Amino acid sequence: MTETRPALRGFSTEELSRLLVLLEGADSVELKLTVPDGHQVSAVRTLHMDPLDAQLSQVFFLDTQDLQLNARGVIVRARRSTAGDDSVVKLRPVIPHELPDRLRATPGFGVEVDAMPGGFVCSGRLKSTLRRGKVREAVNGDRAVLSLFSKAQRSFFAEHAPEGTGIDDLSVLGPIFVLKLKYRPPGYDRRLVAELWTYPDGSRILELSTKCAPSEAFQVAAETRVYLEERGIDLSGEQATKTKTALEFFTR
Repeated sequence: MTETRPALRGFSTEELSRLLVLLEGADSVELKLTVPDGHQVSAVRTLHMDPLDAQLSQVFFLDTQDLQLNARGVIVRARRSTAGDDSVVKLRPVIPHELPDRLRATPGFGVEVDAMPGGFVCSGRLKSTLRRGKVREAVNGDRAVLSLFSKAQRSFFAEHAPEGTGIDDLSVLGPIFVLKLKYRPPGYDRRLVAELWTYPDGSRILELSTKCAPSEAFQVAAETRVYLEERGIDLSGEQATKTKTALEFFTR
C-alpha cells in the first residue's frame, strides 16, 4: 500500500476518518473522474476509446418540478438501453451501519461509496431489471410510470419521499442520451468505464470510473491516478455530477 498517498490528496484527517467508516459497511466503491470539456477529445484518443463498442441508452429522471426529491437525497431513475431496461431508487447520503437489516437483505439493494477528486458520498441503491421496451411505453404514456418500479422500490421510495408525494406525481425529466463503454485500456489492468452524457442543448459530460472492493479502494485509487496522469488526463478540473446536471437542466 505504499502508493496510496496520491489518492488521499485533498482530504482532511476528519474526512478520511469518515471515509473509512463508510468503507467498512459498503458493498463496493466507484472511483469517478469528470474530464474537462477541452480535454475530452484528447482523452478519447489517449485512452483508446472506440465509440462503436459503446452501449447506447436513454436516461430519464423523475422528480417534482422544484426538485423536492433531490433536496431530500432521493434519486429516481429509469433507463432504456441496447442492453435492456432498468429502474433505480437511490438514497444519499447514507451511513451503512444505520440501514435496516431487512433493507440490506433485499434483492437488488446495494451500498456504494462514490469517490472523486475532492469528495465522496455513500448511497443506498435499489435496482430492478425490466422487460425491454417497458420504459419507452411508460414515458410515451402507454403504461403507468409506477409500473416501472417493484413493490420493494415503491416502499423504499415512500419511506424517504416528501409526505403525500407518490411516484405517479413526479415529472419525467429527460431523455439524456448516453454512450457507455466498458473496456480495458492498454496499460491498465482493470476495467474502465467511460460514459458520455449528452444533454439536449449539446453540452456533454465525460466521466471515467472504475469499481472495486472497499478493502482495495486506496490502492486502486492510487494506481488509477498514476495511470491517468501519466497519459496527460487532467485530474484537477471541476467535477460535475451527471445527475445534478441533468436535474438542473430539465427544471430551469
